[in-house]
Formats: sequence, C-alpha cells, structure tokens
Amino acid sequence: MANRIVQKVTMSDVKDLVGNIAQTNHYLVSFSILNENILEHLVRYTRISDPREFLSRKTGLLCSDASLPTSSLATGEVKDNFMGIPQEFAHTRIYTDIDFTFYIDTDYTNLMIFEGWMDYISSGSQNEVSELSANYYRRFQYPDNYKVQSMYISKFEKDYQSQIDYQFINAFPKTITAIPVSYGPADLLKVSVSFNYDRYVMNPKGRYKKSRTSSFMDLSNPIDKFGNKDLTQDNRRYDVKNFTDAQRNNMKQTIVKDRTGTPSYVFDAKTQSALDALSNK
Repeated sequence: MANRIVQKVTMSDVKDLVGNIAQTNHYLVSFSILNENILEHLVRYTRISDPREFLSRKTGLLCSDASLPTSSLATGEVKDNFMGIPQEFAHTRIYTDIDFTFYIDTDYTNLMIFEGWMDYISSGSQNEVSELSANYYRRFQYPDNYKVQSMYISKFEKDYQSQIDYQFINAFPKTITAIPVSYGPADLLKVSVSFNYDRYVMNPKGRYKKSRTSSFMDLSNPIDKFGNKDLTQDNRRYDVKNFTDAQRNNMKQTIVKDRTGTPSYVFDAKTQSALDALSNK
C-alpha cells in the first residue's frame, strides 16, 4: 500500500517546509545604453539635454509596476505514432510582450523619452518632408537602428542575498497606453509602455555578442562580416604603433583611426610581434 502524503502541518512547521517566500516590491528596471541614433533623435525631438543620463539614473527608479518575463511553447500535434494517442511536440518558443508602468515627472521627461523613441522608429521620412505637411508620410527605420540589448529587469529581496536578472534581446517600445487625466482629487500621473523583444536571457553571463551574420546593432560600432569591430566612426584617434601588449590584446580585431586619421587594423600582441619580426628581416 502506498504511503499517504497528506498530513497535518502546523503554522510553525510551514517556514521550515517551504522556506522564505519572495516578495513583489523589490526590483529594478534599467536601460544602460541606447543606440546613438535614438539618443540624437531624443535630443532633437524632446529637447532634453542629456537623455542618456535620465535613462540610466532615473527611468528605472520611476518604474512603479513591472512584470518578470515568461514564455510558452508552440506545439504541433502528431496522431500517427501510436494508435488512439495524440502527441504534441514543441517547435517554437513564444515570448509575450512585457509591460512596464512609469511615474511621469513634472517635466514630462519620462513620457517624452518613450514618445521620442517610438517617433524615431517611424521617422525615416523626416529628412524629406515636414511632419506638419499635409502630404506627410511614415517611413520606418531599420530594426538594427531602434532595437536594443541593454534593457534589464532585476528581482531581488530586501536582504540583497538573492537576485535574478533578465536581459531582453532586441527590445523596443511597441505600445504606449492612453494616459487618463480628470478633474477631481489629484493622483500620480503614470504611463504604461509595452515592449516587444525577440527573447530574453535569464541571469546572463558576460555581455551580448554580435553574430557575424546578424544585422541587429544596439551600438554605433558595427561589426563587419569578418567579425572585426569598426571604430572609425568615432572621432577618437589611437597611437596604434605604440600600443602595449595589453592594449593590443584588449582591442584585437578592431579597426581604429591612428594618429593621422588613417584606418588601422589592431592585431593581437603575438601576431603583431611576428609581423614586426618579419618586417625587420
């Protein structure tokens, strides 16, 4: 006879059996960096002097409601393997949009940042026709210009002893809900933003790495088809000839501008040493 698993449990035994239960009110949403094109558009669209500073330091703290992401599996049904017994097999992992609610500051900066981000997504025609023209039309930016990999949500406990992190890959704001206002007793103004993303990574190890075949970029430093990072778009110049071994190994497979402004490829220290030996023969 099987043992019975139903038994009497007293309240004093509950904590020993199930342990401590996580609480809902300790979390942090963060946007560490946005595409430079988005930031430039935000400055023009919102006239905010430093949207990067606001996003990295204040937006996450203004998030009043958030959700931890989850996913589901789409399945296909097979009925022919075993007579009378249908089976399902997973073929696609589905990630649902995630919603965040933010307090709106008295300067409306938080609201203008999300509005500006969404405006940038559909701003491809602004160089051709004025937004106030009767014949204005929308042209959308390429996904690699508006999707980011720098959006995170971290859930932790009040003792800071445990934490779980989620990184969203290729995220962008999809919907901003209507913001009701009314006469009567005052309340805090909030805006809810729904984000779409390709997938999420739980407790990511290290930094997001670009694939050689991927075109999605969240930084202004593109990677070419050979996997080399191109930094020549920056105004910074490097003293490549006098790089130390540590600097070479840190910036290997990178194309930079040397002191004269000429593009220069950075080899790792071992390869550069071999090249120098050959050139001295």
